[in-house]
Amino acid sequence: MAKATTIKDAVKKLEEARGINAAEAEKVPPIEKMDPTLSTLKACKHLALSTNNIEKISSLAGMDNLKILSLGRNLIKKVENVEAVAETLEELWLSYNAIEKLSGVEKLANLRVLYLSNNKIRDWVELERLAGLEKLEDLLLVGNPLYNEHRDNNTGAEYRVEVLKRLPNLKKLDGIPVDVDERDQAMQARGGA
Repeated sequence: MAKATTIKDAVKKLEEARGINAAEAEKVPPIEKMDPTLSTLKACKHLALSTNNIEKISSLAGMDNLKILSLGRNLIKKVENVEAVAETLEELWLSYNAIEKLSGVEKLANLRVLYLSNNKIRDWVELERLAGLEKLEDLLLVGNPLYNEHRDNNTGAEYRVEVLKRLPNLKKLDGIPVDVDERDQAMQARGGA
């Protein structure tokens, strides 16, 4: 079995291949294992770690400009160690993992986009954890048990209203723009005017 590419190895390859200092790179090539070398990537705006075997989010301290964190298609079970990028992170891509609980995401105050398709989210209480994310406007939940239950029961419209009731600032849900009628129904369901 081949040895996993660490961030340290990927950074070294990046510097050699492009003849640049990795601390100045805005985008990093895919890697297989997170390690403390991330702290050297000061200018990185988009960290692409998708389609690997990453089981745990390591500390992102030192990534002062990170706006997009792509961790789709890994083995991640929970959102952790994201505090260091809470002020800069705008997009978090976590589709195709094994996430059941969303604790930890609420720390990301500037999050606008959250892709969580094909995980294991089944409870409404998990979506309620996102209620404090006032800038969240694009949420993807397709393929989670919560979504699938409504799809299988032909109650997709009710599902969308339930999500919007909890997250009224969304502009797009599951790749489909939120319409005025859905927003009005959600407001009424919340007890609004």
